[in-house]
Amino acid sequence: MSIRKIPFASGQYFHIYNRGNSKQVIFKDKKDHDYFIKLLFLSNGRESFKIQQIKDDSVYNFNRGQPLVEIGVYSLMPNHFHLLITPTKEGSVSKFMQKLSTGYSMYFNKKYERTGTLFEGKFKSQHADNDRYLKYLFSYIHLNPLKIRFPDWKEKGFKNKTEAFNFLKGYSFSSYLDYLDSNRTQKCIINNTSFPKYFSTATSFKEELFDWLNFNLDH
Repeated sequence: MSIRKIPFASGQYFHIYNRGNSKQVIFKDKKDHDYFIKLLFLSNGRESFKIQQIKDDSVYNFNRGQPLVEIGVYSLMPNHFHLLITPTKEGSVSKFMQKLSTGYSMYFNKKYERTGTLFEGKFKSQHADNDRYLKYLFSYIHLNPLKIRFPDWKEKGFKNKTEAFNFLKGYSFSSYLDYLDSNRTQKCIINNTSFPKYFSTATSFKEELFDWLNFNLDH
């Protein structure tokens, strides 16, 4: 769980995250979320692109080339984001994150007529160096959006956990729906075949998250 103490080696797993400079909001509306999610797909390839020249209904069919990383989980919060990735080759993580961060910063600064750094320095990473921690990250990242609607849920818990799952089902800015056998277009962003098969069915995935709702997870 240490921060960047080992190289981004192929076959290893990493929790990648970053937040807005001075904790500022970096996703102000649905279009901001959608733009970042499109960049998750487009930036994850060896081919260059100009997103302005790609029609909205063709984004996820764009030939981006071989992926730089495999993404297993993602989640967007108002002022930060989380990714769970595994590199495809040496140097690919930094290249992917540079394309993603630069592309979104340019979009955000232009839209909101601002200048300066959007993110709080270089992205952060934690090495998922054991099976227990790696499996935990699938729950931690997918449950993170609950703090938007239920900011004190970790302290107070849920009397009715259906309320929590209903919120997650309606929150489209994460890969949660893609683990529920959803056929939405964005499902191509993740490739869970490059990760251990912890959840054989959508039911087993929900059961794992249900169990974690009974614990106080670390921020």
